[in-house]
Amino acid sequence: MDNPTYITLSRLVAQQRSIDVTANNIANANTAGFKSERMLFSDWISRQDHGAAPIQFVQDRATYRQQQEGALTQTGNPLDFAVQGSGYFTVQTDAGLRLTRAGQFTLRSDGTITDATGNALLDDARRPISVAAGDTRLSMSADGVLSSENGRIARIGIVSVADPAQIKGEGGGLLNPGNATLDTIAAPKVVQGAIESSNVQPVLEMTRMMREQREFEFTTQFVQSEATREQSAIDALTRQTT
Repeated sequence: MDNPTYITLSRLVAQQRSIDVTANNIANANTAGFKSERMLFSDWISRQDHGAAPIQFVQDRATYRQQQEGALTQTGNPLDFAVQGSGYFTVQTDAGLRLTRAGQFTLRSDGTITDATGNALLDDARRPISVAAGDTRLSMSADGVLSSENGRIARIGIVSVADPAQIKGEGGGLLNPGNATLDTIAAPKVVQGAIESSNVQPVLEMTRMMREQREFEFTTQFVQSEATREQSAIDALTRQTT
């Protein structure tokens, strides 16, 4: 396999990865709090021996999230929250602390506020938030303080991420911050009775998908043509030596 084929194959792998990311965006067009993703590509130069010219490959460097906010959808549910501006809710999972923008929460039988999969919502001290049996009317201040008719319960823990590039999606609306530094936002902006919709624009994503698939097909055809050309050259050499 010669250098043009190696270079083209590196592009093919990158294109497939980009298609996968776009497909995931489309699949999450209706997922609360989901941020659309994009691939970041760069050239990777491989130096050759004996003074030969270096080879330039395509490499997918990272996946980054579009940080534009999704539209707010009013639900009227007192346990639906939406973060305005930057920041993430924090929840406690079996695997550790995770982040989310999906603000659809519910009340467990023991009074703990959890997400849809049972992970506890954390306060600004990263402790699970619990509601007493006598707390029946929940209200949220603009800066994230949850209260009831019996007084203050907790401030919702909203954090910013120093290096968003370290965040990895885990499905179910959860994000793993990895080793990124998390800073608690002292006065977050939180809306009660609403959720943030996905910021995915389905028409744009479908258009992008069609373009990426055409490029992938073109690159595949080039690889096949190169393979045919190489085989023809081998066959010709074989005939000359027989």
